[in-house]
Amino acid sequence: MRAPTVYLGIDVQVRRPCAWAALDGAGRLLDSGWLRTPEEARAVLERLGRGRGRCHVGIDAPRRPLPAPRAWHWHGASRAWRPRAAGQSGRGRHCEVAVKALGLGNPQWTPVAAEAPAWMALGFRLFAALAARAEVHEVFPSAAYRMLRGRRDVAVTLDFSAFAAGPKDLLDACVAAATVREYAAGRGCAVGGGDGLGVIVLPGPLPAGAPPALFDYPEENAG
Repeated sequence: MRAPTVYLGIDVQVRRPCAWAALDGAGRLLDSGWLRTPEEARAVLERLGRGRGRCHVGIDAPRRPLPAPRAWHWHGASRAWRPRAAGQSGRGRHCEVAVKALGLGNPQWTPVAAEAPAWMALGFRLFAALAARAEVHEVFPSAAYRMLRGRRDVAVTLDFSAFAAGPKDLLDACVAAATVREYAAGRGCAVGGGDGLGVIVLPGPLPAGAPPALFDYPEENAG
């Protein structure tokens, strides 16, 4: 018999520990809690994986920093990419631009490594620490909430045993886990990736009317 899969969501922060929640394939909360370091995250993953199948992890943080300021900006009115103009910061990866352009949220734009805030730097380390042990995805709970608005076919069953330290943080961890469950089951989608800096996975299909040019990042075709 095939071992059941575990879906782990991690909400990254530094002012207090990172919230984590693990779901099974039916959306039942297996366990939840708080962690501070990549080493603690590895320990949680190893414990959850004992006797179960390979884990899928959703981390609410950027996968990696920009190697240099972004050269292209999306112009919503013309639905086209344009070279970065003077005065534009160049922050943000293709996946974040896509989420913003689709009306799913307002990302905290990823900068170059030297300018990354502490919580993003912790996220980079979490991705590096868990990538060899699980299928690790970048998620954005704020976008997931908007995508799931009005839907009743994506649900989780949870208890509140670990919520007291930060209810919203732990709820975001639950939604992160639910997002990777939907994506792994083929019911979600991934956006971005044209710049080679990772994608953000979402718990449903692309919104109707998404402009095809948004996903054709110019640097992908640069000679």
